[in-house]
Amino acid sequence: MDSAYQTHDDLKNMKVLAKAAPADFKAWLDLDRIVAREDGTIPRKYRELIAIAVAHTTQCAYCIDVHVASAKRAGATREEVAEAILLAAALRAGGAAAHGAMAMKLFDRE
Repeated sequence: MDSAYQTHDDLKNMKVLAKAAPADFKAWLDLDRIVAREDGTIPRKYRELIAIAVAHTTQCAYCIDVHVASAKRAGATREEVAEAILLAAALRAGGAAAHGAMAMKLFDRE
């Protein structure tokens, strides 16, 4: 067994997933293709930067892997990728604070 829990090579298992549930996999892949659109109002580079930020918020290691590479190919700089990551971190922290406020309300409810 591989000693690493998650590795880049795990992406090879997407073929196994696709074969096991082809219709569902196609539906998911069609959604994922939204990021790769070249004809959208939002340019591809910015779509990839948004995907990087969301991937950090959802903590999807494989999404980070794929979208960082795609953003670089689309012309994103290291600094733009870093800013997207830190924007995601700021919003994630904001979410924790917002839920903290709700927790205080729930605490006082009893």
